[in-house]
Amino acid sequence: MLKGKLIHPDIMAALSLCGHGDKVLIADGNYPLASKTGEAELVYLGLTPGLPTVTDVLAALQSSIVIEKVEVMDPGDGTTPEIYGDFKQMLGDTETKVLGKYEFYDACCEPAVRLAISTGEKRTYANILLTVGVA
Repeated sequence: MLKGKLIHPDIMAALSLCGHGDKVLIADGNYPLASKTGEAELVYLGLTPGLPTVTDVLAALQSSIVIEKVEVMDPGDGTTPEIYGDFKQMLGDTETKVLGKYEFYDACCEPAVRLAISTGEKRTYANILLTVGVA
């Protein structure tokens, strides 16, 4: 029986194939997962609006992988998405790069993105692209 926070079999299988430099997208419920993830393994977790959240999934992944850096989506209107504070609290000093909306979409379609997870997250611009680090 598994004891860790992460118990989803498809996510665990995809992570087991990741190496240093591979990437994992955790997307909000508005993200066009099927068209903006290239050849990544797709996992749809959205159960109801708001569940699970991107931060719920991030916490589970943090218990299983080393996160070397992250990329987030900038709304482009001068505002800071509310979830950025949660990301900072959870990730501390992890290197963070802010990408424009279309630059973020392009980054999520690169071959290094091995896994893309859709959530029920309702907060806008709550998308985060994780780079797997060395264990």
